[in-house]
Amino acid sequence: MNALPTAAEVLVAGAGPAGLALTASLRDRGVDAVLVDRLTAGLNTSRAAVVHARTLEVLRELKIADELVAAGITAPRFTVRERDRVLLTIDFGDLPTDFPYALLVPQNVTEELLLRRLEELGGAVLRPHELTAVRQDADGVTGVLAGGHEIRARYAVGTDGMHSVVREQIGVPFEGDTYAESFVLADVRLDWASSAPEVMLFFSREGVTVVAPLPGGRHRVVATVAEAPEHPTAADVQAILDARGPREHPARVTEVVWSSRFRVHHRLAARYREGRVFLAGDAAHVHSPAGGQGMNTGIQDAVDLGHRLAAVLRDGASPDTLDGYEAARRPVAEEVVSLTDRMTRVATVGNPALRNLRNTFLRTLDWLPPVHRAMAMRISELATRE
Repeated sequence: MNALPTAAEVLVAGAGPAGLALTASLRDRGVDAVLVDRLTAGLNTSRAAVVHARTLEVLRELKIADELVAAGITAPRFTVRERDRVLLTIDFGDLPTDFPYALLVPQNVTEELLLRRLEELGGAVLRPHELTAVRQDADGVTGVLAGGHEIRARYAVGTDGMHSVVREQIGVPFEGDTYAESFVLADVRLDWASSAPEVMLFFSREGVTVVAPLPGGRHRVVATVAEAPEHPTAADVQAILDARGPREHPARVTEVVWSSRFRVHHRLAARYREGRVFLAGDAAHVHSPAGGQGMNTGIQDAVDLGHRLAAVLRDGASPDTLDGYEAARRPVAEEVVSLTDRMTRVATVGNPALRNLRNTFLRTLDWLPPVHRAMAMRISELATRE
């Protein structure tokens, strides 16, 4: 077990993808960054399963992109469907990147590779140590852990999730709302004639359903339902696919590998900085999983902030450099929250006349190449390049 330090240049709370990426980025640049997490071990479940092109570009800086690609499945397109009818195709194949696809890989694999890279750089996750209080003054930040241990740092960052203690401690409002529906999340094995390497979004009156391939012959199913069971069964997932999925080549669930439920919020921190304390990842923004952008936006937040903190702490840049973090990253999250909210609401239109109008509109867009490219750039998050 690693001993708890009493001082660091940067204290990071929360060892999800954003916290791991930030701490690795800082240590890669010679910054003494300490990462604490309240859990005894990582969650080791698949959760977020899409890594987009811009995130792979960012992770290439940390030297894990190639290994991550090797561990996943590349999907060159998203399709929006109503049953067997394709309404819109979003093709990533000609995007201006070395990663012209969405990568399907379980979140625990992404975290394992980030943790390994952090350890290669001499870092570690200090567990289980919950940050309970944050005090700051003109010279630095004092983080107080459960049990009373204090760590003094130049700066602190909350990457501690939607219920962020750091965000609460610095008094930043988390503005937005919660969707009425809950979500089923399941990794399953399917008996299914379709082997297309694509992410399928099925729109239906009952809700939106995402079906995507995963390594090891599994598929990820995410679906909105009125009230999801705590641990969805094969019968639960089968009922969703029967009601919303393909008819011509129906999919049969043969095994549930892992399942869960969750509720989705669409919320955005009113600001990303309070003095010497910053927010990133789910502590700063949460939104619908439509498009699979949550973890991606958080990792990009983290590496951007890592660059800026390292510039100040190692390269002698003006502290004003840090003001650019919120200016650069909050508009990105604002757009993602807005886009995924619109996608979720459009997907779940109940009125038959409005559904027909929506479908006609989407099929019309499918004939317009500039629309395809614009949507692919936004979903891949390549549009956020500076």
